[in-house]
Amino acid sequence: MSVNSAVADGPPSEGVAFGTRDEEFTEFMGQAMAGLTRTAWHLTGDEHRAADLVQQTLVRTYLAWSRARGAPLPFARKVMANQRITTWKSRRREVLAAPEGIPDQVGPDGSSALAERDRLVRALAQLGAQQRRVVVLRYLEGFAEKDVAQMLGVSVGTVKSAGSRGLQRLREVLEQPEEGR
Repeated sequence: MSVNSAVADGPPSEGVAFGTRDEEFTEFMGQAMAGLTRTAWHLTGDEHRAADLVQQTLVRTYLAWSRARGAPLPFARKVMANQRITTWKSRRREVLAAPEGIPDQVGPDGSSALAERDRLVRALAQLGAQQRRVVVLRYLEGFAEKDVAQMLGVSVGTVKSAGSRGLQRLREVLEQPEEGR
């Protein structure tokens, strides 16, 4: 059984086939890179900061591979959330820039999808840092409230209230007519 066939049957969160540390991590990285990049981009709102966050996450995950190898994707996402919080606290201020490029590929005629994604990113930028993190992890990435609370180091009640307020604010922003159209 090859490493690829052992892992192709399930999502990266189910772990990777056992081999050498480098082989296992390389396999994990190949599977998880796109999802981690998307999550990082939603958390930072900036392509370059997202790339830095993914790099920091992968380095820390590799260094802790003996603990992460059973379920590396949840481990890496927790590392990413914690690293984002640490970075934010050190800067004490977030400045979101309009993205020049989107990490995901779009379909053949992706102009409408790109416009909707841009609209969503602009709306997310108007949320507070905690609300944005909760909305991204809970609703865009699909994590359970308990998992989000654990990743962010807050209570489930905080996740519920931040998510509720964040979604309400997103609705308000997205219902406003766009200027220049």
